[in-house]
Amino acid sequence: TARDGLEGLKRLIPVAFRVDLINRLSDAGFPAIEVGEFVSPKVIPAMQDTNQVNQQILQKPGVEYSALVPNMRGFQDALAAGVKYITIFASATEAFSHANINCSIEQSFERFAPVIAGAKEHDMKVRGALSCVVGCPFEGEVDPKKVAQLAARLLRMGCYEIALGDSIGVGTPKSITALIHACVEAGVPASALTAHFHNTCGMALANCYAAMEAGVSVLESACGGLGGCPNAPGATGNLASEELLYMLHGLGIDTGVNLEKAVSIGQWVTKSLNHRLDSKVNESMTNPH
Repeated sequence: TARDGLEGLKRLIPVAFRVDLINRLSDAGFPAIEVGEFVSPKVIPAMQDTNQVNQQILQKPGVEYSALVPNMRGFQDALAAGVKYITIFASATEAFSHANINCSIEQSFERFAPVIAGAKEHDMKVRGALSCVVGCPFEGEVDPKKVAQLAARLLRMGCYEIALGDSIGVGTPKSITALIHACVEAGVPASALTAHFHNTCGMALANCYAAMEAGVSVLESACGGLGGCPNAPGATGNLASEELLYMLHGLGIDTGVNLEKAVSIGQWVTKSLNHRLDSKVNESMTNPH
């Protein structure tokens, strides 16, 4: 994700740099890339000018280039920029919903209805995303049944995929398995779910494995373990793409992604942004003993 990996940086990330990053990710073979988000630059300065980013990247056929859209204003901007895949996002807890998007969960769903209607009209596909699905920085532990109800609601509204975001990275294989089972019981097939796990407690890779065992096949990551959450105190980066690829390739899964290229992107992007490299695989492949 070239969005979640960058949005926590409280400064404008130049368009040319973001275009270069996305082109490198496309070249490495990543099948889906989040190019940015259409939000107020006052709120997320790093993501300013996402329209220019989407228009300047070299779009590879068959790759899903998506952007986050919070409301109708963001939708209109995404439409004008030629985005074909948009992501609407809600929180699994009221406290985080207010902290992150300044409204209740119910109000956020009210904002989604016209966005989804507009997307259908213009042949755009809509993904859903839920944050704080296991734990919340303000409310603590989160009931998987509550998350499952929200996931089912997004599916009914027309989302073809729902990302489960462990925003503060407190999940374990047991809690992730329970969450996916709750979603399936609520009518959301595992094939419609995406794992978006942060690595705050070092559990993201194990949690991805648990999600895969429960039937999830779409896993989100960021090269170099870049990222964090601007509104979740203490949340560290995303799962490093390098770690995920190393595990998947070791399991004999053909990802279509070049691990060596992902390693070099992780090196380049973390150095360029003066961000800590959070990947053991990257370190071992770059400094072999």
